[in-house]
Amino acid sequence: MQTNKPKLIRHLKIIEGQIRGLQNMIEKDTYCIDVITQTSAIKQSLSSIEDTLMEGHLGHCVVNQIKKGQTEKATGEILKVYRLKRK
Repeated sequence: MQTNKPKLIRHLKIIEGQIRGLQNMIEKDTYCIDVITQTSAIKQSLSSIEDTLMEGHLGHCVVNQIKKGQTEKATGEILKVYRLKRK
């Protein structure tokens, strides 16, 4: 995660701004479709963060577990990531 940390922080700050904008839209009774468009953009941003985190975890942490012979733990984490992403 360390190599992606600045990218993740930047994305989170963008999402933070999107959330504030969404709150402002609700307060100003913005047209529903415009609000839904913004919520969709926020969900896509969060999904991008999840993808980055999962890629790093699978490519680094799980690989290291396999190298150390912790295949059951690695398999369990791969399945957990898979189940979380399906939700």
